[in-house]
Amino acid sequence: MIAHLAGIDPEVRTAFQAQQNGTGHAVRMGLEELGGGGPDSIDGTVVVVCGDTPLLTGATLTSLAATHSADGNAVTVLTAEVPDATGYGRIVRDGASGAVTAIVEHKDATDSQRAIREINSGVFAFDGQLLADALGKVRTDNSQGEEYLTDVLGILREAGHRVGACVADDHREIAGINNRVQLADARRVLNDRLLTAAMLAGVTVVDPASTWIDAGVTVERDAVVHPGTQLQGTTHLGEGCEVGPNTRLKDTTVGAGARVDNTVADTAEVGERASVGPFAYLRPGTRLGVKAKAGTYVEMKNATIGEGTKVPHLSYVGDATIGEYSNIGAASVFVNYDGEAKHHTTVGSHCKTGSDNMFVAPVTIGDGAYTAAGSVITKDVPAGSLAVARGQQRNIEGWVARKRPGSAAARAAEAASRASETPAGEG
Repeated sequence: MIAHLAGIDPEVRTAFQAQQNGTGHAVRMGLEELGGGGPDSIDGTVVVVCGDTPLLTGATLTSLAATHSADGNAVTVLTAEVPDATGYGRIVRDGASGAVTAIVEHKDATDSQRAIREINSGVFAFDGQLLADALGKVRTDNSQGEEYLTDVLGILREAGHRVGACVADDHREIAGINNRVQLADARRVLNDRLLTAAMLAGVTVVDPASTWIDAGVTVERDAVVHPGTQLQGTTHLGEGCEVGPNTRLKDTTVGAGARVDNTVADTAEVGERASVGPFAYLRPGTRLGVKAKAGTYVEMKNATIGEGTKVPHLSYVGDATIGEYSNIGAASVFVNYDGEAKHHTTVGSHCKTGSDNMFVAPVTIGDGAYTAAGSVITKDVPAGSLAVARGQQRNIEGWVARKRPGSAAARAAEAASRASETPAGEG
């Protein structure tokens, strides 16, 4: 967690609560980290949030701080009105001033208090000096033997200070996560929020219910996202590109006008107007150039594919560089691993390689070269050459009849032989 926070902001300071003695104790540990924890150590507003409310927005916290300052409160509680308040602490207000007079837990509430739908979120804005002073007065004579942060509200109110509230616009923002069901619910709310923002910015999401997007994903206008698509990490979709259906992209960049269909990609780059899939797998280090193609059942890893180059079918391209406007034949494999180390293959521009080729790295195919179908290329091919690396064909006649007598193949061969022996016009 500390490393995660440091990655977000190197200036973040983290306090560790070695003994978990309650919410008030946790806040006290934080204040001690910031300035010693004395009553005069913290000047200004201190906002306390819970670690299990992931749907809180910056806008809501800004509103909380602004309300706290404008109303001159000692403490301001973030609240929300919910459809069903069962189990939550109710906010009891003064009818005249609107100030918060109490937070009553559900089990302790009267029938009239249980009818209140405004609840406590556990998120507060405090006057820093008053908070530090009040924390020193919090008692532990309760069933848990802990320091409760909510006790600070009563201490400040009894001292004559104002306790106010700020109501969140969307009650779902303050939803706490206590189990996997609630976590899934929160994930859906956040996903809907992100997809709504994308659609309002000009992105077409065909089926939001089956589309998932991470907070770090960016999408430009007129991109189209088809059903069953997952956009993860720092993935970026360029203007007018089309992704999906049934596609998962992680930390991947898709250029403007590109098409990615039924594909899994991780840390890859797809150039403008390039084409990927269906059923392709782009592994880390794959870079497709403008108008390049990684077609059906193609896997790539640590490969740079030049502009206009096509790898259309059933191929593996690993640890390779391919130039511009070349074509890699179907069922080709770039044999990059010798059992101990990976090796690189280079294919030039405007090359045409045959189907069912094996390129045994390290090897270089020069610009404009051709390779014959079925070849195992183990030596460099000079520019403009044709490489043929395959054994000569040998037909052993009668082999099926001798080795597979009585089989369906033998019967078919015998029938074909009789048909070839029947003169034309005879039946």
